Amino acid sequence: MDSNDFDRMVPGATGATGGERTPLHSTAADALKIVIVGGYGVGKTTMVRSVSEIRPLSTEETMTQAGLGIDADVQGKTTTTVAFDFGRISLNAELVLYLFGAPGQERFWFLWDQLFSGTLGAVVLVDTRRLADSWYAIDRLEQHGTPFVVARNNFGPPDHSLEEIRHALDLSPGVPLVDCDARDRESCKSVLLTLVKHLYAMSMAREIRS
Repeated sequence: MDSNDFDRMVPGATGATGGERTPLHSTAADALKIVIVGGYGVGKTTMVRSVSEIRPLSTEETMTQAGLGIDADVQGKTTTTVAFDFGRISLNAELVLYLFGAPGQERFWFLWDQLFSGTLGAVVLVDTRRLADSWYAIDRLEQHGTPFVVARNNFGPPDHSLEEIRHALDLSPGVPLVDCDARDRESCKSVLLTLVKHLYAMSMAREIRS
């Protein structure tokens, strides 16, 4: 499966930046759920907006003085997700993929258990300038037994190699680690394809063992 395969599975999808919205097929019968998690201000909302075939639902609110000393200080960030972001991708006439972007601030982490319920897999988005913010997301996914991939969101020229990041996050060799630009739809598609391939490989491995 490659990027062209993804486009064939998502007919007419143009993302949130323009073009027609893709209506949900009346034949849609099955839905798969993927959660995008990570630290505060890492780009989760941007990723959902970049790849969704519909206008995403967002629960962003303007940051206020009440968040001072509670939320992380991310330069230039004026809004924050207070519940979740939601987007949709139709894989075919019957199968729909739903994307949920989880809130990154610690005060909203109590929502994560509900978001993880029924989740097929997850993308952990990381910012190398604040790697420690990703540890909680990885720990929670491992506790839930949820398969995941890790994507480094490049805010500028990479300052660390992927192997250095793997070591810093203590990722097992079986967890895919890739680069991405959350603002770019093609890059986000590549991350989702990596997750789909990872889930497929895990499924095949379970069948072989059984």
